[in-house]
Amino acid sequence: MNTPQRSVLVLGANGRLGEAAVAAFAAAGWRVLAQSRRAPVQPLPAGAQHTGLALQDLPRLAAQAAGVQVVLHALNPVYTRWAREALPLARQGMDLAQRLGATFMLPGNVYNFGTSMPALLEPGTPQQADTAKGRIRVQMEAEMQQRAAQGHRSVVLRAGDFFGGGRGAWLDKVVLASLARRKLVYPGPQDVPHAWAYLPDLARAFVAVASRTDLPMFSALHFAGHTLTGAQLLAALERAAATLGIVPAAGWRHGSLPWPLLRAGGLVVPMWRELAEMEYLWRVPHALDGRALQACVGPLPATALDSALRAALRQLGHGAAAAGLPPIQPPQGA
Repeated sequence: MNTPQRSVLVLGANGRLGEAAVAAFAAAGWRVLAQSRRAPVQPLPAGAQHTGLALQDLPRLAAQAAGVQVVLHALNPVYTRWAREALPLARQGMDLAQRLGATFMLPGNVYNFGTSMPALLEPGTPQQADTAKGRIRVQMEAEMQQRAAQGHRSVVLRAGDFFGGGRGAWLDKVVLASLARRKLVYPGPQDVPHAWAYLPDLARAFVAVASRTDLPMFSALHFAGHTLTGAQLLAALERAAATLGIVPAAGWRHGSLPWPLLRAGGLVVPMWRELAEMEYLWRVPHALDGRALQACVGPLPATALDSALRAALRQLGHGAAAAGLPPIQPPQGA
């Protein structure tokens, strides 16, 4: 007997996670409705169709998405608008999923655990957020749990900093911003472990979790990804670059971010203020415990670090004749 095709609505399909999720769900045979205000730059994969309806146009979007079983909330405002937009957008996503009778899926991060977070973050680790963004993240998940208690299923899949899938994150905006000058910039001490998530792998994890129809009404799962010290990341980047023909004759130079300048400048530059609030993420060691996720969906395919970084470099336009990146801009989202 044929199994009916499952369907998903991806909110924010033009974003980096949204694009990766559309590709992963379509590759797994799902019917995908890709929501974004702008039409996709690249053709959507077979099995996916675009809708330009805004999330705020809930009745019409719900009518167009009728029958979907999963809503993936991949919308994420830039840092300077995050405090006022992130929670309302998440609520609208929850409202839409509730109206559709669909599971609501949220990509989580580590902000919830605060500046005193332990080195290994488990799904049950107490959430002691002490930043504005962290408190908003905690509130999002608390509201998901409240709705779950009323019979509306939701899932948080928590991951570290994204890389791969194009531009818009710490790897390309900071670490690789000076690659044309053969310089790598790391935001914190190079001996501190930091959690990273290769987006294509994370997107496949979302598909695996969404494919489970017997989940509890609320689940919080952690995607382990790659946990790397700064030194390990920079060494792996140098290896990946070498395979693409990027080998500086005089060797690589390493730099760091001027956090005191960002904090001082934050008095007049809003983006610097928002970035400086999260500086602790680069000096507080942390990793995500993925055992509960593996117990839920079984072993997940994981791209080897060097292969993932090589793919990320290629997607950013680097190769045998490496071109310079645009001037450094802060990463988007939270």
